[in-house]
Amino acid sequence: MSNSEPHNFWPHAPEHRLGDGGAYFVTAGTYQKHHIFRTNDDLKALHGGLLKYAAQYEWQLEAWAVFSNHYHFIAQSPVAEAEAGDGARSLRKFLAHFHSRSAAWINDRHEMKGRKVWQNFWDTQLTHQSSYLARLHYVHANPVKHGLVPVARDYPWCSAGWFERTASAPKVKTIYGFKTDRVNVPDEFEPIWSAQA
Repeated sequence: MSNSEPHNFWPHAPEHRLGDGGAYFVTAGTYQKHHIFRTNDDLKALHGGLLKYAAQYEWQLEAWAVFSNHYHFIAQSPVAEAEAGDGARSLRKFLAHFHSRSAAWINDRHEMKGRKVWQNFWDTQLTHQSSYLARLHYVHANPVKHGLVPVARDYPWCSAGWFERTASAPKVKTIYGFKTDRVNVPDEFEPIWSAQA
């Protein structure tokens, strides 16, 4: 599984990007919210797999956070073409591939062949600029929401550090300026993590 970072492509006008294939907020949880990805090696592999399969299916990740029992991401879907390409419809294929490969990997690692790893996923197309920007902030800051770190960039399996390194200071300030207290997403997972795990 790869640990490469996605391309740095932040919109000058986010509402324009929302009109092309579409921006989606995705959450997926493990079966019965079990903490299956408990160690740093587990999380590194899951994180790398998310980046790898997103790139393979041409989903442009803009924010992500990966935890012991769930993950979130925001991504732009590929644009459907007349003769080839599924556009946003490729989300199911992308996630099915990612989930099947990550489940096989973690079950082999834990010597638990056949264990059910993933429960389901939720997706929402983001069509309003304020909702889109608030959710970008929400995902970048999700490790803080869950009480895992005091500063999101200190959590290695989320996009906050990448975002702060690659985006301009005004973009970071704009995104982090959006309030997240009214963001309504499925996020009752209570993940666990130890920097020493």
